[in-house]
Amino acid sequence: FASTTQSPHMTDDQKADMLSFIKDEGKGFVGVHAALDTFYDWPEYGEMIGGWFDQHPWGTFNAPIVNEGGDFPATRHLPAEFTKRDEIYQPKSWSRDKVNVLLRLDENKLDYSNNPRIHRTDKDFAVAWAKTYGKGRVFYSTLGHTNEAWDDPDIQKMYFEAVKWVLGMTEGSTQSHPKPELPKF
Repeated sequence: FASTTQSPHMTDDQKADMLSFIKDEGKGFVGVHAALDTFYDWPEYGEMIGGWFDQHPWGTFNAPIVNEGGDFPATRHLPAEFTKRDEIYQPKSWSRDKVNVLLRLDENKLDYSNNPRIHRTDKDFAVAWAKTYGKGRVFYSTLGHTNEAWDDPDIQKMYFEAVKWVLGMTEGSTQSHPKPELPKF
């Protein structure tokens, strides 16, 4: 699902088939950017993908990103810390306890002043995660709003490796973990 803002029309049978494809048959799902901004009236979709869109507090900006998934196939090629110009979503109905956070914003490098769109009080802004849904594998990343992101070889490789992972061609953990503490400056 690539940038499916709002809800594409799917019948109840199509929705059931898609969830069964992932959950029961063990197939994969890759969600790109606005795949989190869709199907708000379908609770199972939110459970499957891991949450929903809840604003993009900083719009398109030079996002300071921390790589927590250094050994995961889709993120192992990325440095421990880096910057990408993109629009980063803030997820709601999302919990780190239910996903393996691979990338997140560096909370020490964000501007929080007078920003009413920031709703997460824990300052945990995931940028990419992996999880299971039944027998299936699910990968989601907010990266991919800008043309600049799609032209970026690092982002292209991330999604290529994510597709391979959800297809079961590579192995990577979906084990959740606490947010690592960063040094405060």
